[in-house]
Amino acid sequence: MGKIAFVFPGQGSQAVGMGKALADEHEEIRELFETADRKLGFSLSELMFNGPEEKLTLTMNAQPAILAASIAALRIFEKEGIQPDFVAGHSLGEYTALTAAKALAFEDAVYVVHKRGQFMEQAVPAGEGTMAAVLGMERSLLQEVTDEITASGDTVGLANLNCSGQIVISGTKNGVARAGELAKEKGAKRVLPLNVSGPFHSSLMKPATNQLEKVLAEVEIKNCDTPLIANVDAKAVVKAEEIREKLLQQLYSPVLWEDSVEALIEAGVDTFIEIGPGKVLSGLVKKVNRKVTTYSVQDGESIQETAKALKEAAQ
Repeated sequence: MGKIAFVFPGQGSQAVGMGKALADEHEEIRELFETADRKLGFSLSELMFNGPEEKLTLTMNAQPAILAASIAALRIFEKEGIQPDFVAGHSLGEYTALTAAKALAFEDAVYVVHKRGQFMEQAVPAGEGTMAAVLGMERSLLQEVTDEITASGDTVGLANLNCSGQIVISGTKNGVARAGELAKEKGAKRVLPLNVSGPFHSSLMKPATNQLEKVLAEVEIKNCDTPLIANVDAKAVVKAEEIREKLLQQLYSPVLWEDSVEALIEAGVDTFIEIGPGKVLSGLVKKVNRKVTTYSVQDGESIQETAKALKEAAQ
């Protein structure tokens, strides 16, 4: 068995009820969620366990909720003695990865991503920006499409480079619509509008960086215990000052997820463990490289099954 990467999901993986089973089973997880509730000044755990879904889905709530549920699963999984060689996370998940790598304290991470969600929602007036998934088109060709539309006055760019043939574009409503049409004309198989509240990971998010910079200045960021593969350039980062800079860039830059997975494989990773709600990243990792092994860890049963499989593989 080669090296292990822990990867953490981003927004969209939230579901009412996440984290509840672990909280019911473990007092330390109940305490973890109570810490988040106190830090935020409202009951995040109540929202996670019972909804309503439309409130949980709001960016400023979904981000700390997914982070908290992911760290809850990590805390119990860590007891199995399995250690990662690298960590990575998709957008919001990068903050979870930094918490796992001991660069951010849990309560600070929950606070920062709650604020980050607010800033992202406020950066562009509601209804003016959006995102869409473009399927079946190469990166370079889609880049030409978005460049052409932006040059004509409607901002749009590549936002999430998830795997070959699955790229999310982000920008103004008009920009995304026009880019989608042009992409289909140039051979894209499908263009799927996403149900999001703003044009995340686009240049339109730049107004939010000043606010995020102030919030990041309020918290302590340490060097990583475990190297993080950063979203913005798919390179390993450990140093605190570099982490801070990359978190700011991440707000308006594309998430290079496919590149990050390839960088991890290049570094010797053959086992990816997705920790947190959903199985989105496990699916994307497999689309990047079918030969690697993936596991999803989110509750007691999946923790036990994954730990058993890894221990057997190591023998």
